Amino acid sequence: MRQHHRPMRPGDGFFDAIQSGTDPARVREAADQAATLLVRGARSSDDPETADRLLHLADTEGIETIAEVWSGAPADTLAGCLWRLFLLRSWVHAAPVQVAREFEAGRSAAQVARVVAGVADPPGPEQLKAMVDQVLRGIAGSDFADVLLRAAAFARVVAAGRAALQDTPEEEIRRMLALSEQLEAAGHQELEQGLV
Repeated sequence: MRQHHRPMRPGDGFFDAIQSGTDPARVREAADQAATLLVRGARSSDDPETADRLLHLADTEGIETIAEVWSGAPADTLAGCLWRLFLLRSWVHAAPVQVAREFEAGRSAAQVARVVAGVADPPGPEQLKAMVDQVLRGIAGSDFADVLLRAAAFARVVAAGRAALQDTPEEEIRRMLALSEQLEAAGHQELEQGLV
């Protein structure tokens, strides 16, 4: 007959000795460093192809993985701003006809924002894709505050268009308006003291 023993209980040091997966704090730190290098390092680069490489990151080089970590970053950080910019670009490229319709509908309600966004007239799907790519190229070649303010203006016009069309759920209008406000506030913070 087999004798049964009570299971052994681990001592206090047992859990300390277990190496768990990746430390979330270290992952966030690496994502923040990557955001800093993309924004600050890109502008200081003498390589004229840096801007194009930034765009290709979004398309081909696995930026989704790091952007996923950026998604939890506050709106007033470099990582949080890059998340919002790449999210905006992904949306424009995924639904250019819808974006063009919403932008067109918002042009008269948000005249100043339309001018700041810098979209060709008339704003068709291809023009909007070109504009959002041009904005992201600005990460490497322009003042980052300008990039943020142009993206904010674009999002504001789209939010106005969604409201004017009256066929968009209120939550989606609020979400686009919030994106615009976050990017605009971050742009002003970048001008005043610089984002980290």
